[in-house]
Amino acid sequence: MEIKILGSGCANCRALEAMAREALAELGVEATVVKVTDFAAIAAYGVMRTPALVIDDTVFLSGRVPERGEVRRIIEGLAR
Repeated sequence: MEIKILGSGCANCRALEAMAREALAELGVEATVVKVTDFAAIAAYGVMRTPALVIDDTVFLSGRVPERGEVRRIIEGLAR
């Protein structure tokens, strides 16, 4: 599993990354977490508002910081 956090590196982007890493640790799921800050690469995903959560090249969240459990539920559903 590859998780990408799309954004400029702002506080919201860092919060989303922390949530993703925490969820991975809690679930015992192995994944690569990559930060993507290049605006052209972000736009290639069709994302206009950051932060965004991309898992295996599918955008799951964009333009908001989700509730803590939401990221965990997304990852858990994909890890099955």
